Amino acid sequence: MKTILRVFSYLRRYPYMASAQLFCAVVGTLMVVVFPAVTREVLDVVVPKGEWDRLTPLALMALGAYFAQHLFNSLRIQLNNTFEQKVIYDLRSDIYERLQTLPLRWFDNRPTGDIMTTVSEDIPSVERVLIDGIEQGLVAVLQIIVVGVFMFQADAQLALYALIPLPLLAIGAMSYTMTSRDRHRAVRKASSAMNSLLHDNVAGMRQIKAYAMEREELSRFNKTSEALKKATLHVMRIWAVYRPGMHFLSSLGMVIVLWVGALALKDGRIEKGDLAAFLLLLKFFYDPIEQLHQLNQILQGGRAAGERVFDILDAEPEADTNKGRELPAVKGHVRYDNVGFSYSGKLPTVHGITLEALPGQTIALVGPTGAGKTTLINLLTRFYEYDEGIITIDGTPVHELQKSSLRRQIGYVTQESFMFNGTVRENLRIGRRDATDEQLWAALASANADAFVKRLPQQLDTHVGERGVKLSVGEKQRISIARALLRNPPILLLDEATASVDTETERQIQSALDHLMEGRTSFVIAHRLSTVRHADRIYVLEHGQIIEQGTHDELLAHGGLYAGLCKTSLIEK
Repeated sequence: MKTILRVFSYLRRYPYMASAQLFCAVVGTLMVVVFPAVTREVLDVVVPKGEWDRLTPLALMALGAYFAQHLFNSLRIQLNNTFEQKVIYDLRSDIYERLQTLPLRWFDNRPTGDIMTTVSEDIPSVERVLIDGIEQGLVAVLQIIVVGVFMFQADAQLALYALIPLPLLAIGAMSYTMTSRDRHRAVRKASSAMNSLLHDNVAGMRQIKAYAMEREELSRFNKTSEALKKATLHVMRIWAVYRPGMHFLSSLGMVIVLWVGALALKDGRIEKGDLAAFLLLLKFFYDPIEQLHQLNQILQGGRAAGERVFDILDAEPEADTNKGRELPAVKGHVRYDNVGFSYSGKLPTVHGITLEALPGQTIALVGPTGAGKTTLINLLTRFYEYDEGIITIDGTPVHELQKSSLRRQIGYVTQESFMFNGTVRENLRIGRRDATDEQLWAALASANADAFVKRLPQQLDTHVGERGVKLSVGEKQRISIARALLRNPPILLLDEATASVDTETERQIQSALDHLMEGRTSFVIAHRLSTVRHADRIYVLEHGQIIEQGTHDELLAHGGLYAGLCKTSLIEK
């Protein structure tokens, strides 16, 4: 119930629209009782007494009531749809805003497909709660109250008999509601698992085809799809018993009233018109109860989906990116002092790290895979917060700085340069939103990328495809370097920027990197000797610790791990 109430709390943002919708619902519902009243008047007065001159006005009254009912229903639906879309927009916006504030550690433990399921499926399920919860639920409750009042006014004794099934209907609804939570949770969980697998497999389709894994992956997908089918069928089987059972109990009330009413008619206590009108009222009384049962099913599904939505909204965000001190003009003096960090909170990933980069220096981080090189970069950008020690820029601890201010001073070029599914121009302007075309071409030229961009069908306006699939690895890397040049950061981070490319492409990328690193404090992670040999200082990491440091020549002469890496081609010559 708490989750449903949180969903409806979004409605408070639009009080006037809610009030107008309520007004339309009340007026439309009041029109429901006109036709039973007209029917009673026709059967008890017009026909027996031959007052035929009243028939046409009564018929027009009934027709007018139906017209008013459907007119106000139309207005209510339009208001409801606008209302609901505004609320859903707010909900989606809140979800996306929260996703952007969550720390990377949260994403490390959450499959992308699971997040996509929440946004694409769970929010629409919550949307149905809003649509049907307001439109059907409000109208149904109002109709039950209004018709119930008229039933007691028409014949209190028959009305009491009509209420006999209500305790049984309430017990059935409560039993279904109390047991439905786990069933609907299982459906959402199974749907998320299937979509997560689908997301991974679509992203990895080249690998699946390359390793001829189609049959195995089909089997994995079918397994998750089977789990979703079973969970959904379980919900449907329970519903197949619940809804007809509730309908039977409603029908029982109709039969009881017909039986008692016929006896009352026999004894002369009521007229035929009274019984006919009461039966019509009773139909209008039980119909919205049936609607509420249907709504209960939707609410239970929406509750399970809402739990997943609010799980994201309730996740602890990282520290406000605008909280802290503004980073002044940066010279680029970076220092790590006895820094330690653990991803799991147990075994340290890096510990006891002390290193220094003076303004304009190039620092190379070298070591086997898993030594902690990328972790050190992630700590400088505050993608993760270090557990011990301190990192400073120009003497200011980074944890005291605004994250947004800190990150604006840093350029980051990774091994897999991410391209958004847009144009070359749009991907470049991530580095600088207001860059002119002349500035874009200048940055491309400095990154040795202008020649291939000019050969593209629409040059800067060429769409690069999802994750830059229409570009080669080297082309994406050079656009990434141009993007960093546009930002013109005083501190530069290069994480395996020349990995996985051929010699000629490496030469072009390295030339672009030389332009990029000029006059900047640069941290370089690389396995290739050509990338690190000219660094001002090389730090060698193993098992999360710095075990060697010095220049290329000094480390070769030392004959330690660095020299060994050079000899075994872990650092390629």
